[in-house]
This record gives sequence, C-alpha cells and structure tokens, in this order.
Amino acid sequence: MKLFLLLAALPIAVGAQELHVLSGGAAKSLVEPMAASFPGGEVDVQFQPMGKLFESLSQGANVDVVIVTQEMVSRLQAKPGARAIARVGIGVAVNEKAPSPDISTVEAFRKTLLAAKSIVYIDPKVGTSGKHVAEVLEKLGIASEVNAKAKLGSGGYIVEPVGKGEIELGIHQISEIMPVKGVKLVGELPRELQKYTVYVAVPIKASPAALAFIDHLTGPQARARLAQAGYTPPE
Repeated sequence: MKLFLLLAALPIAVGAQELHVLSGGAAKSLVEPMAASFPGGEVDVQFQPMGKLFESLSQGANVDVVIVTQEMVSRLQAKPGARAIARVGIGVAVNEKAPSPDISTVEAFRKTLLAAKSIVYIDPKVGTSGKHVAEVLEKLGIASEVNAKAKLGSGGYIVEPVGKGEIELGIHQISEIMPVKGVKLVGELPRELQKYTVYVAVPIKASPAALAFIDHLTGPQARARLAQAGYTPPE
C-alpha cells in the first residue's frame, strides 16, 4: 500500500506525451513560466485572443486544456475539473520615459484620452479588454474622437508600439502591459470603469496529465507569481 501511494505521488513525466494547451493571451505571463516548470512532462502552449481561440477549437485543434475567460467557459465541451487560476484588470500604459497622465478619476481619464495624440487597444472583435474599452469610450461619449486616432491591435502584446515611442498611450489588461519592454504601467482604470477578468483552466480531455497541469496552475508556485505577473488571486 505504501509503495502504491509513493508511485502515485511521483511526477508523470516518465513516458508522458506532450500536453497541448490553448490559452487566452492575457494569461501568458503566468501560464508560460508555469508550463516550463510543470513536472509532468512537456507542455506546448499556444496563446491567442478569445475570438481566434474559439475559431481554432471549432476547426478541430488538438487541445488537452484551454484557458479562457470565465464568461466563455459555457461555450466549451469541457470535462470536470475546471478551476479559476487568476484575475486581471485593465490598465493604462505609457512609454517609460513619458510623464504619467492623470487617470485617477473618470473625468481625469476622459481628459487624458482626449489629450493623447495616439492610442492603442485590442480590437473588440478579438480581445476581451478591447470589447470593454469600446464600451467605456461609448459610456464616456468620446468614442468617435478616440477611435479616430486609435490603432486596434490583433493580439499579443499590443502596447509594444508604446514602448517603441510610436504610440502615446495604450489600454490593455495589466498582465499584458507589465512584460513589455519600454513601457510603464500608469495604473488601473478608475474603479467605476474597471472590468476584472477571471481566467479559468478547463480540461477538454480528462487525462491525468491535464488535471495535474491544472493543479500546477493553482498551486503555491503559481500563487507566488500572481502579483509580479500583474494578476490577483481569483477569489
């Protein structure tokens, strides 16, 4: 009995096949290092905006685990074992050499958007934060003015042009701002305009490796990385 328990506790790397994970891009700075440190074998992770991710699934992508926003879980043919792994808010980025604009209140944020010469956020058709930013602009009554000078990113680290000095201001999920070279995080959107997104790891195949990877994403090592990667715990 003791021998059985010991064997059950060992990592499943021996003879394990590669685990295929498809994840929303805003979870990259947490999921990527956790995949590299997974003791259960090799993990191949592809990062895509939500729209593209579901397109890939509909085209028959070979996936063991997906990491999606909480709102999207109901669209998946999932197996038991889904767990929330992290929460992230939307923030504002400028070049690291630029002064930080005032975004402390709704009105201050509105004035900053109107004053900016150029802005980037992710295309609302493909990214979670982009859809929310578009709604915020409508709510503030400045959608036409801002979109006339805005660039819509299609995925990845869309604030990279801010770090290169090509665009003045970026709005994106904080986890996709912090890793970008040459930018600084000004802060979160004002509380009244904020949207927190919870990312959930969902097993598509109920294999021991898939479930072990989800355990890894919610374990102590992952929790220790949350703040430095721009997240907070999902609770």
